[in-house]
Amino acid sequence: MDKLPKIALPVVFIIIAIVILISKSAVTIGSGEAGVLYKTFGGGVVTDEPPMGEGFHIVAPWNDVFVYEVRQQELFEKMKVLSSNGLEIQIDASAWYQPIANELGNLHQNLGEGYLDRVIKPAIRSAARSVVGRYTPEQLYSSKRDAIQDEIFEETKKILDDQNVQLNEVLVRDVTLPSTIKEAIERKLKQEQESLEYEFRLVTAAKEAEKVRIEAQGKADANRILSASLTDKILQDKGIDATLELSQSPNAKVIVVGGGDAGLPLILGNN
Repeated sequence: MDKLPKIALPVVFIIIAIVILISKSAVTIGSGEAGVLYKTFGGGVVTDEPPMGEGFHIVAPWNDVFVYEVRQQELFEKMKVLSSNGLEIQIDASAWYQPIANELGNLHQNLGEGYLDRVIKPAIRSAARSVVGRYTPEQLYSSKRDAIQDEIFEETKKILDDQNVQLNEVLVRDVTLPSTIKEAIERKLKQEQESLEYEFRLVTAAKEAEKVRIEAQGKADANRILSASLTDKILQDKGIDATLELSQSPNAKVIVVGGGDAGLPLILGNN
């Protein structure tokens, strides 16, 4: 009985050591994550092997594993930038990004876990300043929002292409102008709309007037052609033909040849 505590004590120490060893050696990587292995006595960050995938892993207790989220993530940014004429514009944008899983070792070695603040935020801010500086406030407010969104994405992507980070999309959610500038632009746009509407009415009225003029000209031309074709000779021939037809009817009548105006036959007594 006296020897039992002496035997049990080392066993307890061994069990505790094993538990500590296992806890230091066991690594669980969650869903949507990957691990970068750091070998304390083996060259540091492992960059020539794929990162550790999801699940349970056993590593040497003197090594470390740095876990990164490799799913798409979103960054919200409110940026104050200057337009082409020096006015301050606020841009509300968001970027969808994720680390490139196969390059996670290089990312950890070059930038570390703070890569968002070290690379992505400065990149999107620099791109936004560069792009917005090409446009006037009026263009940003009315017609160029899609253009600046695409241009910010392209310029940010160029910066991040060699940083082991993948940029998926940049969305410009809002463009805020100084209130006085915004009101001036809205007044100008309203005036331009009214001017376009007035010009449309003028064009419509001109087309209607032209239509009426063409119709009147057509009628005048038709009457002129008809009048020109009705000569005295034609009228006499028509009158003679009509008189001959009437003379053949059974009704009693007297026809005086040359008794009417212009020498046309005169019909008397239609019984």
